[in-house]
Amino acid sequence: MNTGEAGAEAALPPLVRAQHRAMPFTRLTDCGMDPADARRLLADTAAGLAWQDAAVNLAETQLERARFAEADGHAVTARQAYRSASAALMFAQMAYQSDTPVKRDLYFRHTAATAALAPEAERVQIPHRDGVLTGWLCLPADPPRATVIVWGGLSGWGAAYLPVAAAYTVRGLACLLAEGPGQGESRMRHGLYVDETVIAGFARFLDLVEADVRLGGAIGVQGVSFGGLFAAHLAAVDRRVGAVVVNGAPAVPAVPEFRTAREQLAAAVGTDDPDRVAEVMDALRFDPERHRVACPLLLLHGGRDPLARYEDQEPFLRAADPATATLRIWPDGEHTLYNHAAERDALTGDWFTDHLTGHGATAS
Repeated sequence: MNTGEAGAEAALPPLVRAQHRAMPFTRLTDCGMDPADARRLLADTAAGLAWQDAAVNLAETQLERARFAEADGHAVTARQAYRSASAALMFAQMAYQSDTPVKRDLYFRHTAATAALAPEAERVQIPHRDGVLTGWLCLPADPPRATVIVWGGLSGWGAAYLPVAAAYTVRGLACLLAEGPGQGESRMRHGLYVDETVIAGFARFLDLVEADVRLGGAIGVQGVSFGGLFAAHLAAVDRRVGAVVVNGAPAVPAVPEFRTAREQLAAAVGTDDPDRVAEVMDALRFDPERHRVACPLLLLHGGRDPLARYEDQEPFLRAADPATATLRIWPDGEHTLYNHAAERDALTGDWFTDHLTGHGATAS
């Protein structure tokens, strides 16, 4: 950011400045937003339009574009527009940290836009306890060589990772974009939250992969942001996990410094009681002495990540066998490497291919 940009950012109202910090251009495009829409969203909100209104306006324009393309028989253009609308609505709901009726409605509209991508993205639902876990299954053109399950953290889930799925399916891997307990519709529609047994909920996606006759081969898991903690825990207790990627996660979760992150964590746990939130976080501490990861592990870190320092992630490396643990650091990397998205997805796609299909790449 140059001096002029820094000055303009500092002049924004506190809420807008926080939104731009949490959802910069690099994150918007990393999660599938049309670059022109991303620039417009940041410009419109800097000019005073409410974040959710600006994002919904962009989504509605893309949905209209999709409908016109469908009417003219241009299916490829329609899918492109539906993907852009899905991403815009994903970011629209991020204006709200707690599960207000407006946030739920925006997320359900996001789900409807994503459903229009079928069969490119197939909706999945898994019974779990008294609710339903949801997600999106993306298949390669040929029978998959293996399957990777990907989930997010506190604010972006499921179809936010359609660009990751595209990088995997083109390599012959199936990709299941999971909305686990405390995430997406699993939380907002079906009432499933993060608690001391949250890892059992994420294991249900392994059950789904095993039960689907189309999905042969080994299974990898990838956790993005706070979700990396769940991925590491699952890899430590479930031998069905053949390889794991952790990207931007804390090994010892705590009540976050940033207010929005604290509110997101409370929403994931399903309570405003700070003592209960702290109790769940304490139960989810990842101890490399007790939680050993037997499968290959890839740890990704950005040197400019304000939410997960290297020291916060290093315990995941210590939990793995040094012979099969790999660390990749981008010194200028933002949180979860938004600003290196293409290189990051190529790296993880190749790494999963090597470790799930028998190539066995060398650790570094």
